Amino acid sequence: MLTTNPFDDDKLREECGIFGVSGADGAAALVALGLHALQHRGQEAAGITSWDGTHFHSHRAMGHVAGNFDRDEVMRTLSGSVACGHVRYATTGDSGMRNVQPLYAELASGGFAVAHNGNISNALHVRRELIQRGSIFQSTSDTETIIHLVATSGYKDLLDRFIDALKQIEGAYSLICMTPEGMIACRDPLGIRPLVMGKLGDAYIFASETVALDVVGADFVREIDPGELVIVQDGDLRSIRPFTAIAPRPCIFEWVYFSRPDSIAQNRSVYGVRKAIGAQLAIESGIDADLVVPVPDSGVPAAIGYAQQSGIPFELGIIRSHYVGRTFIQPSAEVRRLGVKLKHNANRDLIQGKRIVLIDDSIVRGTTSLKIVEMMREAGAAEVHMRIASPPTTHSCFYGVDTPERSKLLAAKMDVAGMAEFIKADSLAFVSIDGLYRALGEAERTRVLPKYCDACFTGEYPTQLTDHNEQAVSQLALLDEPA
Repeated sequence: MLTTNPFDDDKLREECGIFGVSGADGAAALVALGLHALQHRGQEAAGITSWDGTHFHSHRAMGHVAGNFDRDEVMRTLSGSVACGHVRYATTGDSGMRNVQPLYAELASGGFAVAHNGNISNALHVRRELIQRGSIFQSTSDTETIIHLVATSGYKDLLDRFIDALKQIEGAYSLICMTPEGMIACRDPLGIRPLVMGKLGDAYIFASETVALDVVGADFVREIDPGELVIVQDGDLRSIRPFTAIAPRPCIFEWVYFSRPDSIAQNRSVYGVRKAIGAQLAIESGIDADLVVPVPDSGVPAAIGYAQQSGIPFELGIIRSHYVGRTFIQPSAEVRRLGVKLKHNANRDLIQGKRIVLIDDSIVRGTTSLKIVEMMREAGAAEVHMRIASPPTTHSCFYGVDTPERSKLLAAKMDVAGMAEFIKADSLAFVSIDGLYRALGEAERTRVLPKYCDACFTGEYPTQLTDHNEQAVSQLALLDEPA
């Protein structure tokens, strides 16, 4: 099987997007629209759960929002003025319907649905303890640990049980939860994953990105603060902050790749920041060339910034088809090779004889960059230089991003010169970590307490990694066992 988006296959993938509505007639229809806008955050599966004041209703499906939630017979079943939804890539837990969110369970207090963006880095540890106490898990998703912790909490009030559950988990989470009592939206104390709040008439809207508010016509109100819980109950909104306040560390890669460029985060345009990163690239690693060419689509804003800063013309030297399905079966290696060009093709007339600067957002395994450079060579490029709008990705992410094992990350195995040789580029350069921070309005990266989570570039993780560390200890123990 060939995935027909070969360039995208070597990208880091955000785990999911979440969207919730409280207090609007036909809430599920608004959720479906919001999920459309967040489809880039998860293309494996989608789900919506609604509450009509008496019963919960759910529909979950593999695949995109379109085709699953644009059918009248589906949407009619999702009645009610409260609903939440989720689009998913699998990072924790296998693919399949049992892991499609929102997850739902009947607790002693009534129904409980949860949609989660992020990753709980001690989920396996907590899961083992819960199973020993009698919990029976129905999925392999880390999100289900939250439901079991709520169910088994010793507190009486549901909100107290929920807070008790959150205090037992580590890692990254933005959550939208539905109960008969109301809707809860919250972020982890570091605010690693994003969550924003909007208003549509009298209804409250929660979403992973502001672009989803735009699509449904909602007004942006503010971001949910790190460590904050916002509760909507009978049309009233209140906020509580049950955690000790600490310096936030939002994911810096949201700026580089995950968020849609038309979103606003921390009062900054994502598109504007990406252009600034490209300009910083040109300042740090400019080179004499004829054309600046983005790797579509994620490399476009940074390429515009690079071209404007360097004075080198920007051109669409790679044309992307938006009408190719995700995968199809190929009968031979030769047809598989040709199939690569179904999604992206060199604009040969522009490229031939030119010195090209290719701009992309990241290098993960390096297989993508190799294909792109080869495509430019085949189109007759005289020189191919590659510039990357992020520092080298040297470490895996444990906060809700589908990252390969560190041993498979090209930057963890090679220096920049070795990487350039591997992808067969005439030169290769990355924006520096300080340059990335400068593009975000900071003077440089503060070594003592960085403003963002940048662990994929630095290896400095802002939380405990209990499951990862326990797994490493187990592997060492196996190595120490006598043969």
